[in-house]
Amino acid sequence: MPTLVFVYLIYGATQLVKVSYFDPRFLVAMVFLTTCIIPLLSMVMMRLTKNITSFQMNAKEERVFPFSMISLFYMITTYLFYLKFRIDPALLLALVAITICVIILTSATFFWKISAHMTGISGLVAIITALALKFPAYDYLNQVVSSIIIAGLVGSSRLYLNAHTPGEVFTGFLLGFSVCFSAFYWLL
Repeated sequence: MPTLVFVYLIYGATQLVKVSYFDPRFLVAMVFLTTCIIPLLSMVMMRLTKNITSFQMNAKEERVFPFSMISLFYMITTYLFYLKFRIDPALLLALVAITICVIILTSATFFWKISAHMTGISGLVAIITALALKFPAYDYLNQVVSSIIIAGLVGSSRLYLNAHTPGEVFTGFLLGFSVCFSAFYWLL
């Protein structure tokens, strides 16, 4: 999801985000590498070493170690983007908000299995909604409606696949939406 958020902010919210020092494609590629490829490779290694029995991680107990590693990757990524890349404050705020979501999700995993998919997609919905409310001069209606439809499809698919209960999906949505909306509405 961080890659989708970066793509949206760089190419969809051009009035907000100014990328001048780095090529935008480089930033998106770096986010994709550090928040998707590296965590995915670590999951493959966990599977090969039998630390997890499947990539679905159906039991909440199985999710703790992988989610902890992913939280660590996200914290390192956020720190390095802050320290080395000097990116636009909106992009850094997105990374911080997403990292906070992942840390809270990981902490909650000790007690309950919350939908990480819904946390991620609702974070994108929240960012688009917050921008629509903060910058009413720009027309965000299509983007808000599209993101809500996509979030509904993601939530429905998680329920259809019996990967989560309605409460887990709803809690995931609340987590991602509340953290990201608060960050972008109050701090941007």
